[in-house]
Amino acid sequence: MSVRPSAYEVAHVDELDSILVAHGLQWRPIRRRFDVRAFGVNAYTSAEVGSQVVEEHTESQLQHEELYLVLRGSATFTLDDEEVEVPTGSLVHIADPEVRRVAISREPDTTVLALGGKPGAPYEVSAWETMFAALPATRRGDWDEAIRLHETALQDRPDHPALLYNLACMEARAGRHVDALVHLRRSVELDPKYAGYAHTDTDLASIRHEQGFPA
Repeated sequence: MSVRPSAYEVAHVDELDSILVAHGLQWRPIRRRFDVRAFGVNAYTSAEVGSQVVEEHTESQLQHEELYLVLRGSATFTLDDEEVEVPTGSLVHIADPEVRRVAISREPDTTVLALGGKPGAPYEVSAWETMFAALPATRRGDWDEAIRLHETALQDRPDHPALLYNLACMEARAGRHVDALVHLRRSVELDPKYAGYAHTDTDLASIRHEQGFPA
């Protein structure tokens, strides 16, 4: 039986893009690579022993259930106040989104696969993916590319306050002050907390004294 050329793809984890996020943590965007729409899935690599291979966080905001698989190497997971040693091939399931989690690599090149989603709800792509994907462009000052990535994400979620806020930051850095003010104001309308962020965010320094900047 023949298989349609687009019916499947095969890729090694090391063939994926590798984007440095923070603390030596490298994000490997699996979901974006295959355009997965049913669930969240990504991998993370820590090249150095003792660096984070899962960022410290909870899923309180998104209410995601998560499953981690150590693909290679080993890691120490801290789940609230409990430490768990997790070797290659082992799984960590976290059903409670309130659990604070972080993992530290115990071998060079430790790589962890992460899957997640909100139980009982249709999957939505998380806004942080776009922010992570735009990091290489922002680090080299390619504001047009960073703006393009945010505008593309907003086509699917036009009223996402975090995406609008970050788009405003990129536009302000690019000198697009009118666009930045429009998107910043809309972000604040949707979630007033962004007004507070705007008053100390260095990305928005160029428009802070413009008429219409959120009070």
